[in-house]
Amino acid sequence: MSERAQTRTRMLESGAWLFRQRGLSGTAFADVLEHSGAPRGSVYHHFPGGKEQFTAEATAYAGRFVAAAMRRMSGDVHALVDAQVDLWIGLLHETDFTAGCPIAAAALEGTALPGARDAAGTSFEHWLRIVGGQLVDRGIPEEDSRKLALILLSSVEGALVMCRACRSTEALESVREHLHEVLDR
Repeated sequence: MSERAQTRTRMLESGAWLFRQRGLSGTAFADVLEHSGAPRGSVYHHFPGGKEQFTAEATAYAGRFVAAAMRRMSGDVHALVDAQVDLWIGLLHETDFTAGCPIAAAALEGTALPGARDAAGTSFEHWLRIVGGQLVDRGIPEEDSRKLALILLSSVEGALVMCRACRSTEALESVREHLHEVLDR
């Protein structure tokens, strides 16, 4: 990968990381440059469309990153639930409850940055297809897989928001327990 491409990728990674902790509106280009170590003039060189382009691309990058992690999850449907919940609980503890999902941040703040909101919607749909496919592969009937994927992802995303606000993993632990009960039926 060329140095130019590496700089651009570092900026997207930094944007995604900062969105998880600060949201889109709380992340300035100066923050991205500092976090990524990119030279000052790189912002408009790599993202001539400004913040709209950058937030959309960083959101899409984060969505692809999470999708790749989802595709690597193995085991039965219970292991899939545990892997997702454990990932977020680990991140919450690691960041003292400051980090959440960058895709959720883009969805919530997307009114001012519609490109980021659209990238969030695309990411969520991609995740639903991945999780739905994994559920089918693990024995869940195809006609039930999308609804169950929606319940799984929505529950985990909502619980993650509550965990950050309450500075507790109780909501994620409760979601895990309930999803296991649903899957056992």
